[in-house]
Amino acid sequence: MNRLANKLLLLCCLLAAAANTHAQDSFPKDIAGTMQIQGMYRPSKLGQLNGILNANGLASLPDNNYWLNLSMNHIHKRWVMEDGIGASFTSSSTVANGVKSKYNQFQLYGRLGYDVSQTPIFRAFPFVGINLDAAMLRIQDDNRIQNTSDFSSELLNQTASKTLWNPRFGLEFGGGFDYLIPVSDKKMDNITIHRSLPIGIRFGYYLQTSNSPWRIDNNYKLQNGPNNKQSNVFVNLNIGLGYKITRP
Repeated sequence: MNRLANKLLLLCCLLAAAANTHAQDSFPKDIAGTMQIQGMYRPSKLGQLNGILNANGLASLPDNNYWLNLSMNHIHKRWVMEDGIGASFTSSSTVANGVKSKYNQFQLYGRLGYDVSQTPIFRAFPFVGINLDAAMLRIQDDNRIQNTSDFSSELLNQTASKTLWNPRFGLEFGGGFDYLIPVSDKKMDNITIHRSLPIGIRFGYYLQTSNSPWRIDNNYKLQNGPNNKQSNVFVNLNIGLGYKITRP
């Protein structure tokens, strides 16, 4: 695993170095960034959804608060640009009348921050960002899915199983902090790669600004679904592989 991570970091550095060689005059002398994994906590608000499930004889879903994100940041002078994708862990209900519910959330985000620290081994930056995310609700009807062993009969089987989803758009406001653990430098031709292991935290507030209806196949919109917004605080803990490329 460590070898794979080192190869990915070296590839990233080589690509940056190649671009640097291609545009010596216009490319900045210093290039820095991080590839990182983030564990995120953001409380979900499933009370309204659970009320609708219960009214239809389905069991409540447990909280869906924990996420795993893959992200990168790109640093130019004091500007910190961070982007990433993520998904929450699945929340599953108990089986009620042979039917089970599963719930996930997914996100794509970008953040722009400004480093206010005065030392190279620390980064501290307030940030603002945008967030495109979606909730996905899967209904699994085992009673009807599993009542035949014939392939053709299963194709036209009438079942309550379906997948519903809810697209959302939001803004993020917060701050980030990274501590960079130095790793040995690597020199290649006329460039030096300063490697590090950044450990950090992000904390802030996600403000959902849209209120889109729930949807099903082919973007068909559904009325009277849960419409409470998921605005809430969030905390990210992250660890990654960092690099800074310098040349004379």
